[in-house]
Amino acid sequence: MIDFQFMLELIFMGICVGSVYSLIAHGFNITFWTTKVVNFAHGPFLMFCSMLILMFLSIGFPWIVAILLEMFSISIIGVILERVSVRPLVKSPTSMGWIVATLGVGLFLQALATKIWGAQALAFPAFIFESTDYVPILGISMSLQYLLVLGTGLGIMLIMELVMKKTIWGKAMKAVSFDPDLASVMGIKSKSVVTISFILSALLAGVAGLLIAPIYGNVAPDFGMNIMVLGFVAAVLGGMGSSKGALIGGMTLGVIEKLVGGYISTSAEHGVAFAILILILAIKPEGLFGIKAVQKV
Repeated sequence: MIDFQFMLELIFMGICVGSVYSLIAHGFNITFWTTKVVNFAHGPFLMFCSMLILMFLSIGFPWIVAILLEMFSISIIGVILERVSVRPLVKSPTSMGWIVATLGVGLFLQALATKIWGAQALAFPAFIFESTDYVPILGISMSLQYLLVLGTGLGIMLIMELVMKKTIWGKAMKAVSFDPDLASVMGIKSKSVVTISFILSALLAGVAGLLIAPIYGNVAPDFGMNIMVLGFVAAVLGGMGSSKGALIGGMTLGVIEKLVGGYISTSAEHGVAFAILILILAIKPEGLFGIKAVQKV
């Protein structure tokens, strides 16, 4: 007999865990909108943001100052990433060098974090909610920190959808993505739009690091790279470039993982993510909500 209460618990937990993945997927989308580049340094950015907050807190700065300093610092790193690793390579439409370039920056940040703070995991303090803060929903105790991430992911999706569909900035991003040279002729500062998109992606990594690190309780240099892979799977599942897809894809992946862990084996949770990635790429490469690209030649 099926234990529906147990299944409901797994589904709720999967939605909350999936909201973490969707937060990462949103970061991928911002840079993908303007350059069609998947920033594989996004995970290490998240980790570095968490480490920077810990460093500023240890110096004695209050939370708000530490967060502002961290956001400023990661914005500068985002600009450097775009100027050094992406801009020289996206000029060639057939070049895929940005994959190696962004991944290389990510590995460099991981090595730099190891050099500065050591290889051991560092405890990350609670920011808004404690790890013991729960709220009952349908008889299930839900972590308030997870619910905060879920609400943030939903809010980011709504903002992105509004920006892309209702604002001049969104139209400029679409134009730059379609043809940056033609967009420049039409008066759009294509390079500035791309640079700002990388700054926004870096800031989103900062928000993700601030919200996700308290869930895990500690951060290590490899923290961001591990979770980035699952965020990438969520982005591909939902459709790369789709805000709605990032949210739904993350939640779907989280629910599937938890159901597999609950009914089969917890050791198979993450393995199923890669199986889903292979399946989606084989059956529907554009993802659940992605748009199939068509080019006329």
